[in-house]
Amino acid sequence: MNTRILAGAAGIEEASALLAAGQIVALPTETVYGLAANALDPEAAAHVFEAKERPAFDPLIVHLPSLDWLDQLTTAAGDPLVQSLIQRFWPGPFTLVLPRRPIVPDIVTSGLPTVAVRMSAHPLFRAVLDHFGKPVAAPSANRFGRISPTAAGHVLEELGGRIPLILDGGPCAVGLESTVVAPANGALLLLRAGPVTAEELATFAQVLPPAAAIASPGQLPSHYAPHTPLRLLAASEEADTLKLAGPTGLLAWTRPYRPAQFAAMEVLTLRNDPREAATRLFAAMRRLDSLGLDLIVAEPPPPAGLGAAILDRLRKASADGAHPPANP
Repeated sequence: MNTRILAGAAGIEEASALLAAGQIVALPTETVYGLAANALDPEAAAHVFEAKERPAFDPLIVHLPSLDWLDQLTTAAGDPLVQSLIQRFWPGPFTLVLPRRPIVPDIVTSGLPTVAVRMSAHPLFRAVLDHFGKPVAAPSANRFGRISPTAAGHVLEELGGRIPLILDGGPCAVGLESTVVAPANGALLLLRAGPVTAEELATFAQVLPPAAAIASPGQLPSHYAPHTPLRLLAASEEADTLKLAGPTGLLAWTRPYRPAQFAAMEVLTLRNDPREAATRLFAAMRRLDSLGLDLIVAEPPPPAGLGAAILDRLRKASADGAHPPANP
């Protein structure tokens, strides 16, 4: 299959036509690029799992073209807490896990009684959904477990030859996957840390950790991984004191230094700004991963606010079993 990259009005028209034909397309969002399919078509959703090599037990996020669809897909549209959260965080990088209606195919929810829903703020994504007129299921447009794509070129590296079209919307503005929460008995279960922080959510309800069972995307212990093994430093460790055995890259948080023992370095933020770091994280990991290093060492961010979401991604990227084999 030849994978084309289009932009602008022509890309919007083509993406909408492919979705209507039951095919899958990569679309830009403010978080990362998503691999979209008609969320109401089980066969189309199956193509997403196939292209990503995604396990069937990992549910998909459904993106809504308008708020009218919330009541069609879930039974919690009238919940006051849900309405307050929607008014504050939609459209944007925020996903709600809510009781589903039968219209949502089992393959999209991995058989769970809930569905993950959000509304993207990206103008191209919204234009495609306005044109298509139906919800789309859209996990990140990469092979399962790999670094999430924040540019059209990243999608081509991951899924070239597997999908017909990538709609190019430039670099993603946020760069981290959406925050995922599930309202439960007046509280909020934080299923995945993200751009909407726990501190912001706490102004609406008590924020609790999730149960062990997978209830939403992004809950697996290993994920977002480069092919190169990644080691996350402890807060007390200093990168320039490490003893290294082979060529090693440094994913530095903020200090613009390059110790002699590192073969390459990427700095996430010179301003100690978590939002800048979030937009750079996955692209920086990809650049280091492309160099044929033996190891990538990552400095931890401050653990509060958006730093908690970045730390979550680095922990999962460094977990045992996180690193997939090289692409054939």
